[in-house]
Amino acid sequence: MASPKTPKNILYVDDEETLRLLVRNQLTSEGYNVEVADDGDTAVEVMSRSPQDLILLDIRMPRMSGIEVLEELKKRQIKPRIIMLTAVDDLSVAIQCVKLGANDYLTKPFDLEHLLSAIQRVLAR
Repeated sequence: MASPKTPKNILYVDDEETLRLLVRNQLTSEGYNVEVADDGDTAVEVMSRSPQDLILLDIRMPRMSGIEVLEELKKRQIKPRIIMLTAVDDLSVAIQCVKLGANDYLTKPFDLEHLLSAIQRVLAR
């Protein structure tokens, strides 16, 4: 995959530590600046203090779900590009996420090439 010309800032939010570290390391090696968060509360805090070009956002997390994060960002008028990540392949959830501002929706497990392709597609919009 080609690295971005100007490094893009990505926030990766997932409560699964192993996956979070794996994805962060892969995206960093592709030339992205990556910040991670292990829950939705932290994600909202990060977005409030440092704008990101893209959020990779898990739906099912403790305390604040990815959908609740979408709702909070919308309420605060923070409008990053967002790719939702979930182990649940449910069209109604995907539609709800898009209505709340998500740009794409990937089901887990995903391979890193598919994720990179989705990132490039969403960032190109």
